[in-house]
Amino acid sequence: MSKSPYTTGLKDVVLEVAIKQPSEYSTGLIRKIELLSRVRVEKPLIMIGLNTSGKIAGGDRIKMAVEEYVSDRKLDVDVSETGAIGLASREPILGVQLPGRTRILFAEIVEEEVPLILDDIFHQIVPKEKFLGQIRHDKLDPWMDVPFLDEIPFFALQNRLLLRDCGIIDPLSIDEYIARGGYRGFLKAIRNYTYEEICSIVLMSGLKGRSGNGFLTGEKWKLAYNTSSDQKYLVCNAEESDPGAFMDRALMEGNPHQLIEGICLASYAIGATKAYIYIRTEYLESIRKLEIAIESAREYGFLGHNIFSSGFNLSISIRKGPGAFVCGEETALLASMEGRRGMPRSKPPYPAERGFHRKPTVINNVETLSNVPHIVVNGPEWFDTLGSGHCTGTKIFSVSGRAKHTGLIEVPMGTSLESVVVDIAGGAREGKKLKGIHIGGPSGCLLPADKLDIPVCFDALKDAGAVLGAGGILVLDEKVCIVDLVTYFMDFMQQQSCGKCIPCREGTLRMSEILNDIIRKPLDDESHSSLDRFKSLMSLEKLADVMRDTSLCGLGQMAPNPLISSLTYFRKEFEDHIFDRNCPSNVCKELRTYYIDVELCTGCTICAKKCPEDAIIGTEKHPYFIVSEKCTGCGICKDVCKFSAVFYN
Repeated sequence: MSKSPYTTGLKDVVLEVAIKQPSEYSTGLIRKIELLSRVRVEKPLIMIGLNTSGKIAGGDRIKMAVEEYVSDRKLDVDVSETGAIGLASREPILGVQLPGRTRILFAEIVEEEVPLILDDIFHQIVPKEKFLGQIRHDKLDPWMDVPFLDEIPFFALQNRLLLRDCGIIDPLSIDEYIARGGYRGFLKAIRNYTYEEICSIVLMSGLKGRSGNGFLTGEKWKLAYNTSSDQKYLVCNAEESDPGAFMDRALMEGNPHQLIEGICLASYAIGATKAYIYIRTEYLESIRKLEIAIESAREYGFLGHNIFSSGFNLSISIRKGPGAFVCGEETALLASMEGRRGMPRSKPPYPAERGFHRKPTVINNVETLSNVPHIVVNGPEWFDTLGSGHCTGTKIFSVSGRAKHTGLIEVPMGTSLESVVVDIAGGAREGKKLKGIHIGGPSGCLLPADKLDIPVCFDALKDAGAVLGAGGILVLDEKVCIVDLVTYFMDFMQQQSCGKCIPCREGTLRMSEILNDIIRKPLDDESHSSLDRFKSLMSLEKLADVMRDTSLCGLGQMAPNPLISSLTYFRKEFEDHIFDRNCPSNVCKELRTYYIDVELCTGCTICAKKCPEDAIIGTEKHPYFIVSEKCTGCGICKDVCKFSAVFYN
C-alpha cells in the first residue's frame, strides 16, 4: 500500500488554487485540482467511513480488512478515511474509486465481505447486494445498474451545503479541502473587505444562530466589533450537549477545515486575534481531527502572524469541557473556560460586550460558523435564496429514534418537518405507525404526527409552541410511551441543573418526582389516590409558568417544554396512567400486571426464588401464582422463566 501523494509536497500548488479565481485556472492547474480533490484518481482509491458512528458500526475492522487485503496482494492503491455521509443506519460505509470511473459506495458491510467486494470491483463487477450508490460526475464513466446517490430519496430531497463533502473527502487533507474551493472565502475577506464589511455581509445574509433562539449572527458580530477593547475573542461552542444531537460532531469529523475557515472569518469580522473551540472531552475523534486541521492551517499560513501580508493575526486553541449540559449555555461555557464551575450568570451584559476574561467575546456553534465561508464566497443574496422568508440558508437535523432511516439530514429552511421525517427519513420503521416526534433536545417539545406540517423556521416553530434547538429530532412510533419519555427528559434536566437558582433547582426536582409517581403503582391507595395524582400533575402547569418567568438561564426557562407540549397533545396517555394505572404502550414496567399461565408452569420454583418481593407463591411441581398486590413489576420472573410461562398486560 503506497502513501497518498495528494497530501505532501503540493503546498505551492494548493495555495495557487486558493488565491486564483476559477476563471484564471490553466488547463494544467485544472488537472492538478482534479487530482488534489480526488474527483479523478490515477490509481484505485479505497475510503472507509471512520467517523465516530462509523467506528461504532465496525469501521476500524473494515479498515484493517482493507489494509490486509492490499498488503497480501501487494496492490498499488490509496487507502484513506472519510467522515459520515449522513446515513448512519447503513454504516459502516466503504467507498471504492477506480481510474476513470465514478466512486461507488457499499453499506452495512462486515470485514469478511471486504475481499469479496474488492475482488469483484477490481474485476469491474458490482456486488449488488451491498452497494449504496455511486457519486455522479459527468467526466467519469458510471457503473451500470447502480443508482446515483442523488437519485436515492434520502439524498435526493436534501440540499447538502455544509454536508456536501462529508463522507466524500479525506478530513485530514487540507489539500483536498482547498482543491474543492476551501479557504477561498477567508482569502477573499482579508484581501478585499474590512472587518465591518464582513459583519454587514453576514447580517445581510440573514444567518441566524443554528441553536437556541436563532439570534441574528451579524448583529452579535457587530455588537462585539463596536465594543472597544484591546483584546477580543471568538469562541466556537462545540459542546453539543443535547442527547441525540450529533450534527456538530459529524461536521468536525467529516470536514474540520470548513469549521476552521468559518472561525477565521468570524475572528476577522470582529477583530479577534484569539479563537477557541470549546468541546467536550469525550469527543476524541473530533478533537484528533481538529488538532490536525489546525496544525495544517498554521503550516499553510492561514493561521499565525500577519496572515498573507494582511496585517491580521490569529491563533486557534482547543479547550476541553467536562460535558455538562449546562455548559452549552454561553455564560456557563465561559465560566468553564476560565476554570470556574460552569454556572450561568444574568444578562446583560452580553458576552459580545463582556465575555471571556471580561473582554468582548462572540460565541457561535459549529453549524453557524460552518455557513460563513459559503456566504462570503457566494454572497448574502445567494444565501437568502436557499431558505424561505425570514429564515435563510439550510438546517441540519440529526434524526434518531424509531425512524426507518437515521442520520443527518440537511434541508433548506422553510421545509416542513413532515418532509424531513416522512419523505426523507422514511417515517417510522416497517410495520409501525408514526406517533410523533420530539424536537429540540431535552428541553424541546413533542409534536403529534398530524402536526408536522410546520415549516423549519424559528418563528413558525415558536408559534406552534415548539423550539428548533440544535436540530435533534427523535422519531416516535406507536410503541413509545410519552409519559415515560417525558419522565426521562425531566430526570435529565433535574440532574443537569447547576442549582444556582431556586426555580430551576426545585422546579425540575418537583416535576421529576411527580412524573416518577405517575409511572409507578401507588403504594397506598388511600394517601395516593388518582385524584391527588392528577391534581399534582395539573399543578405542574403553574410551576412551569413560574420556571419560565423566573429561572436565570435557558435551561430552567425551557425545562418544562416536554411536559407542557405532551399535556397539550398527548393528555390521554397521562390520564391512562393516572386513572387506569395502565401504560397503553406497555413500557412502564411498574404499571404492568404480571401473571403465570398455569398450563405452561411446571412448578420449577425459579421465579419464586428470584422474586425480590416474595410475590410469587405455590407448591413445587405445581403451578405458581403472582400476588398482584405485592408485585412491583420488576419483570425478573419473566426473565428467569425457562418455560415462557410468565406474561403481563
